[in-house]
Amino acid sequence: MPPKPLIAGNWKMNGLTADVREIGTLAQALKDGAGCDVAVFPPLTLAAAAREKAGGLLWIGAQDCHTKESGAHTGDISAAMLADMGLQGVIVGHSERRQDHGERDSDVRLKALAAHRAGLCAIICVGETRAEREAGQAEAVVLGQLAASVPESAVPGNTVIAYEPVWAIGTGLTPTQDDIAAMHGTLRRALTDRFGPAAADMRLLYGGSVKPANAAEILPITDVDGALVGGASLRAEDFLGIIRAYDQAD
Repeated sequence: MPPKPLIAGNWKMNGLTADVREIGTLAQALKDGAGCDVAVFPPLTLAAAAREKAGGLLWIGAQDCHTKESGAHTGDISAAMLADMGLQGVIVGHSERRQDHGERDSDVRLKALAAHRAGLCAIICVGETRAEREAGQAEAVVLGQLAASVPESAVPGNTVIAYEPVWAIGTGLTPTQDDIAAMHGTLRRALTDRFGPAAADMRLLYGGSVKPANAAEILPITDVDGALVGGASLRAEDFLGIIRAYDQAD
């Protein structure tokens, strides 16, 4: 039986205090349950208020963490601090962190390890650029990132893999259904080769311009266990459109 899917919203550097009401609206709509787990990753300034509004009906996470538990790292936040706030997960290795902050696979792996030590679920992101896809290197790039970014401590309960083709993030472009199925199948096989039967329960999310209009086409694809959603997660109505699309697909 496939793992219960996850619809996760990454707010990125968006949201002020008034926007936390969207979490309350989302939680209210989820009172009767959903066919998937739901998570939101707001900016850390809103995380405590978002967790309160969530009321246990969805989980709240952070968008990054430091590799160390504590120390002289001005401006950084450790995974232990996130767990102490009552957060349940953290995104690591997002392409915007890799590009804007020069994060390497080795950095991502250490952050995932830090998340695991703190009892958090690590959402580990992988994905190729447009140039890499056009050069026929997409699979090699993504498999390389997977191998080097995922630590040995990964198990289904503490690790989610998010495939986000860089060229599809925030552009309105999406790969074909066949392309998504092929990459997710490749990821599943690689995880199975490394972690054995447990890999069948490790959730694989697709991300990259997911919205209500295309969710019903993407979510039923084999080995797609949910979505990592960007802009469409900022408003409860749009995000619920994706969640409901999964329910309909299911």
